[in-house]
Amino acid sequence: MKVIFLQDVKGKGKKGEIKEVPTGYAQNFLLKKNLAKEATTQAIGELKGKQKSEEKAQAEILAQAQELKTQLESETTRVQFIEKVGPDGRTFGSITAKKIAEELQKQYGIKIDKRHIDLDHTIRAIGKVEVPVKLHKQVSSQIKLDIKEA
Repeated sequence: MKVIFLQDVKGKGKKGEIKEVPTGYAQNFLLKKNLAKEATTQAIGELKGKQKSEEKAQAEILAQAQELKTQLESETTRVQFIEKVGPDGRTFGSITAKKIAEELQKQYGIKIDKRHIDLDHTIRAIGKVEVPVKLHKQVSSQIKLDIKEA
């Protein structure tokens, strides 16, 4: 019996796959537990349509990430921070991923999730810094920071 998997089933198939499985296994386990449905021509058509729309959505998200990368890598996009500095040359407050995301939104209207900013440690020095950011699985960029003394 041909079935379309609705969820991943270990050792049998992944979500969205169409596979031939024993009829008894399909009727008594997969169909009963809603792990799969029978692969009729209508169901296969629906699956193909769903996969096409998903691919289109993924391509759109990738295009947005590429556009955001272009904006970030522009020479005019440099996030300004003015911080108080102690006698040792270190800032009193540290610059975190959350702070960077907020300033980027405020100064340029570019919205990036703070979890995508790849900051291995907080920034406590003045000067020009580039921070890596992961915009998409295939797209990464740099956010340029300019930290000045108040």
